[in-house]
Amino acid sequence: MIATEVIIKPLITEKSTIGNEQNRYSFQVNRRADKKQIRRAVEELYEVRVISVATLNRKGQLRRNRHGYWKTPAMKRAIVKIHPEDRIELF
Repeated sequence: MIATEVIIKPLITEKSTIGNEQNRYSFQVNRRADKKQIRRAVEELYEVRVISVATLNRKGQLRRNRHGYWKTPAMKRAIVKIHPEDRIELF
């Protein structure tokens, strides 16, 4: 996979912005991507040195409204720790 297919989007949440202070950045990634592909994609797109990658698979949730039930899509997250001298400007 090419780098733009691996990284779908950066995740900007309250918890992830706290992690940014410790050089940890969160991304939504392709569900088929493994840690080595995620590492190469972040290093290529943002030109930083990656120390470690942690991944989380989130199961889709069942939601309900007045017309019945529906399921949100499952997603995969990656928390990437980068070298202390490097920074990623997300916004």
